[in-house]
Amino acid sequence: MSSHKGRFLSFFAIILLFLPAFLPAQLQPVDYERAAELRTKFQSLALNIVDSSGWIEKTPRFWYRKSIEGGFGFFIVDAAAKTKAPAFDHDKLAAALAGVLEDKVDPKNLPFRSVTFVDGEKAVHFDVGEWTYSCDLGSYTIKKEGPARRGRRGGFSMWERGPAPEAASSETKSSPDGKWEAFIRNYNVYVRSKETGEETALSHDGSEGNYYTFASLAWSPDSKNLAASRLQRGYHRVIHYVESSPADQLQPKHHEMEYAKPGDALDIERPVLFHVDTKTRTEIDSALFPNPYEMSNPVWRKDGRAFTFEYNQRGHQVYRVIEVGSGGTPRALVSEEAETFFCYSYNKYRFDVDDGKEIVWMSERDGWNHLYLYDRETGKVKNRITKGEWVVRGVDKVDEENRRIYFQASGMDPKQDPYFVYGYRINFDGTGLTTLTGGDGHHRLSYSPDMSWLIDTWSRVDSPPVTVLRRASDGEVMMEVEKTDITELVKAGWKAPEVFVAKGRDGTTDIWGIIVRPLDFDPAKKYPVIENIYAGPHGFFVPKTFSAFNRMQSLAEMGFIVVQMDGMGTNNRSKAFHDVCWKNLGDAGFPDRILWHKAVAAKYPYYDIGRVGIYGVSAGGQNALGGLLFHPEFYLVGISACGCHDNRMDKIWWNEQWMGWPLGPEYAAASNVDNAHRLQGKLLLIVGEMDTNVDPASTMQVVDALIKAGKTFDLLVVPGANHGIGGEYGHRRMVDFFVRNLLGVEPPDWNRLERKEK
Repeated sequence: MSSHKGRFLSFFAIILLFLPAFLPAQLQPVDYERAAELRTKFQSLALNIVDSSGWIEKTPRFWYRKSIEGGFGFFIVDAAAKTKAPAFDHDKLAAALAGVLEDKVDPKNLPFRSVTFVDGEKAVHFDVGEWTYSCDLGSYTIKKEGPARRGRRGGFSMWERGPAPEAASSETKSSPDGKWEAFIRNYNVYVRSKETGEETALSHDGSEGNYYTFASLAWSPDSKNLAASRLQRGYHRVIHYVESSPADQLQPKHHEMEYAKPGDALDIERPVLFHVDTKTRTEIDSALFPNPYEMSNPVWRKDGRAFTFEYNQRGHQVYRVIEVGSGGTPRALVSEEAETFFCYSYNKYRFDVDDGKEIVWMSERDGWNHLYLYDRETGKVKNRITKGEWVVRGVDKVDEENRRIYFQASGMDPKQDPYFVYGYRINFDGTGLTTLTGGDGHHRLSYSPDMSWLIDTWSRVDSPPVTVLRRASDGEVMMEVEKTDITELVKAGWKAPEVFVAKGRDGTTDIWGIIVRPLDFDPAKKYPVIENIYAGPHGFFVPKTFSAFNRMQSLAEMGFIVVQMDGMGTNNRSKAFHDVCWKNLGDAGFPDRILWHKAVAAKYPYYDIGRVGIYGVSAGGQNALGGLLFHPEFYLVGISACGCHDNRMDKIWWNEQWMGWPLGPEYAAASNVDNAHRLQGKLLLIVGEMDTNVDPASTMQVVDALIKAGKTFDLLVVPGANHGIGGEYGHRRMVDFFVRNLLGVEPPDWNRLERKEK
């Protein structure tokens, strides 16, 4: 018996001896610290990066802020003289500000990043915290001017229920001739004679549920007519929050916020025209605007012949610019009728030329986002302004006098990244297309007030920024303002992401992305892969400009390759590329993304396509969980933060634009809640209990569905947190989750470490 016991103990001792070889290793806090310190280590090493600028009043002079050794400095350029100099004495300003703030101020790290020069550059204004200050540049005395602009809040608080019916308004709107003032009383429109004080009700049909709005009151230039909108109140949904751990009291707090969701009955507005002299009204035929999602307030033409408003039809497939003559007859000046959606939130531009005799209009109607010139008289396109297999990204200036348009576009050069923005000029008739920027990269532009000069800063993820001064007439470089110096950054070990391009699901369309490797990358090793996903149709999301630090690099430092790409269904490519999202948000470009991954793996043996994780926030949170649910054969580990997991639960304006109205079966098909039973991989859900962007119930309904399906998962609810990943704690939990489930390594025992520190 004792011999058996001895043999058993010897065997057990051998197991204990070799057991560590079979157990997961454990990362040390130093690994996390090294990754976390990258921002501090790298951010200050790239010098001469221009991060903000602005033209000074109506002069040919501009200020800019750039990175310098130890911080930042402000400078001024005189475009006409082609000179530059410090914008002010940084030491004197810092000393003066320190006296006012009663705190230390580093002259190389002034607590503001933008300024406004006033009084012929004799003084400068800037915001610190919630206040605006001025500094006299002669005496360097500082005064508090008032609340900072960014601190001024308009409209209703996020916790209020939203606009209530206007029984009355204490405000009035005076007529252009100064004889009348219009106001709202008892939900109706009134006018008052300024001469006699006599008041007259122009309407009598206003009520609590169908009332006239003060904001819509618009006088005609001749003061004879008054346009207004009557609003029939819909269902105003309110969502509720329990703030479990408020900072100012022990007990929880209850909050509520108005929040419309897809399918809700909306407010419906109808314009009405009042004739002040005769005290009569004209009802306007609503055949051209029968089912509004939203309508803009009336705006009168300067000659008083008509007023216009824009109409976006529920479902976002019809968008019109409507003109109503002084007699009350409406007609459509522009009518967009899309088979899928009109991207009104992001791809819309309108400019009325010569009081609306012509209209510059943006549309994707031919499959690419372009500019058109409309004729007011006929309501038809006079001519195309831009055309080609590329997209207009924005308009900087419409020069009516010279009939020119300064605009930004991408994709014009098929040899370059189709997302890079360049500056151009073109004539109204489509002739004279001129490139105003050069260099293979993404451009940030700023024109002088008189359109004589252009500040152009351009870079790529693998090429540091250059800022130049150009002549706006032809784009010729007049002066190199700054060129970034990354000598010390490279010495410190910084490496640029790799831009990688692969074919999408159709075999022809290029899908663009980036690859971020650990700084100590060893091609002889195999690296698990993590995809950073955000597939919202409103934009594209892969970085295109230089950055000394990207948070994906910190994640890569833990032993991963981190990637990001833009699949079909995102914006700023062709309309066909964009339309993949239509009633199909669950697609999220995954067929393109998976092919992209496979193309990288085919080129690089160290890219372990058998260990792929995915993470995302908000719409990316929906996408990250969707990867696990709809493509479990590929994505094994996912982290989803504050996801809009069911498009019926999220904000109406974003979701109905892509998923359509009325609500159809497509909503359930794309729902992570309805498909939660598909979960196979490892999942961490993160949600802030006070998320005012995406209803937190969206995540909790996924939790409920997973529990009912008997699934195992991790959940982190962050008290008091709004929209996001849950701050630094949430980010650390994300890293831990990937380390444990993709690397097979145990994270540090944070609880023991914290106890030791205490």
